Amino acid sequence: MPFSIATWNINSVRLRMPLIEQFVSRYRPDVLCLQETKCPDDLFPLKALRKLGYAHIEISGQKGYHGVATISLRPLEIVEKRDFCTMGDCRHLAANVEAGGHKILVHNFYVPAGGDEPDPAINPKFRHKLDFVAEMHGVPAMSGEAAASILVGDLNIAPLEADVWSHRQLLNVVSHTPIETESFEAMRRAGNWVDLMRQAIPEPERIYTWWSYRAKDWEASNRGRRLDHVWSSANIAPKLSSIEVLKEARGWERPSDHVPVIARFDLD
Repeated sequence: MPFSIATWNINSVRLRMPLIEQFVSRYRPDVLCLQETKCPDDLFPLKALRKLGYAHIEISGQKGYHGVATISLRPLEIVEKRDFCTMGDCRHLAANVEAGGHKILVHNFYVPAGGDEPDPAINPKFRHKLDFVAEMHGVPAMSGEAAASILVGDLNIAPLEADVWSHRQLLNVVSHTPIETESFEAMRRAGNWVDLMRQAIPEPERIYTWWSYRAKDWEASNRGRRLDHVWSSANIAPKLSSIEVLKEARGWERPSDHVPVIARFDLD
């Protein structure tokens, strides 16, 4: 039974509704996890999304900052909206969805960016990011005979050398510093999560999901980073049929600086 899930840091759900409409009309994922929605719950565009066929919607938003939303063609059962680091930020949402005889727990994350200075002693934003990732050690990949887990989102860390345009030049740049990448991979392994993007597209092939707005010509310079991730519990990792990184979306009108990533599964 085919099942697809997409993740996308949309950078304002209301501003970029036309792009969401374009994306879901063409690709029709069963579940779409959005981050950085920048929208309080009472202003979330529920009607527009339901008109597109996404009748099942769970949101955790706040005015102007952060925010995550999980929208689905299939029924969703909300499990948790966790306040990581007790900051009051809307950065996590977990919901169950049924697919192929499995109850799949879908975690939707928006990890803090961390500011510009990679020193937790002088940059509280970077300290917060490290603390957030440390707390994610408590999010295991739950699985069973008829249960599985998927974790997606803008995790704001590019862990591998092939996840950035220049490993050497970005070693002291937030998102690829050793303190981040080592903590990130330790957290993933501690939770028994499988990095599905690298399962489908092994190193040394490069994967980017983000290109800065600061670049005059993002496509020509191609100085990207893989900040968006798709993980799963080990029991459904062999069911992954494809990963698609929709690079063309970075060139759409008034785009996000992130692009959608779609994971497709063949579930029994």
